[in-house]
Amino acid sequence: MEETALSGRCVVITGATSDIGQALCMSMASAGASLVLLGRDKTTLEFLEKKVRRLAAGVAIYEVDLTSDESIETFVNQLRLETDAVDVLVHGAGSFEMGPLASADASEFDLLFRTNVRGPYFLTQSLLPLIRQTPGQIVFLNSTVGLEAKKGVGQYAATQHAQRAVADSLRAEINNDGIRVLSVYLGRTATVRQKRIFELEGRTYEPALLLQPGDVAKMVLASLCLPRTAEVTEIRMRPLVKSY
Repeated sequence: MEETALSGRCVVITGATSDIGQALCMSMASAGASLVLLGRDKTTLEFLEKKVRRLAAGVAIYEVDLTSDESIETFVNQLRLETDAVDVLVHGAGSFEMGPLASADASEFDLLFRTNVRGPYFLTQSLLPLIRQTPGQIVFLNSTVGLEAKKGVGQYAATQHAQRAVADSLRAEINNDGIRVLSVYLGRTATVRQKRIFELEGRTYEPALLLQPGDVAKMVLASLCLPRTAEVTEIRMRPLVKSY
């Protein structure tokens, strides 16, 4: 295998079993990284492990619920026994709900906040000592509604704006330590979630016209492999063909 900037490096990916998560796993594995994959479905994690094992320098899977501090703490404590450094942390997990503010259930907002903001915040905080060792890199997969909210997604957009604030503040705090923090703002991407969104909107889902998970993975990998003389702080991606 050709030597790359990620060869043998420890890469932690949340939401590993999602469409984008799996594309990231394959991309990082092809670059020779040692993967630590987080997700809620153990069966799917085990299937993914078999899929990337032949490419990656190593693979470990953990069933983690980002809405649970205890689940995150259990994972971090176990990881500390396995390694003394984390080179890359990719926040790929997240939940989505939509509905007008006038009638949307506030309990859904609470769950979105715990999954999309508090979970990544606490996980980053817990892993930061290991990330400082290399020093490493942190990637937040966000949404374009984290830059500009649209109607009907106020709850979700609020969590993405909050995640943006977390990433920006974190970057200002740890950039001088050599740690790079990247936010990737994604437009409509061909995923199971996006198919559901199109259905909720009463529109025809045409995945070929959207961003592909592999597009996202290639962009993230390219950014991570940049020489340490440069950093990318924000990327905004959207489909080339505007069909919405």
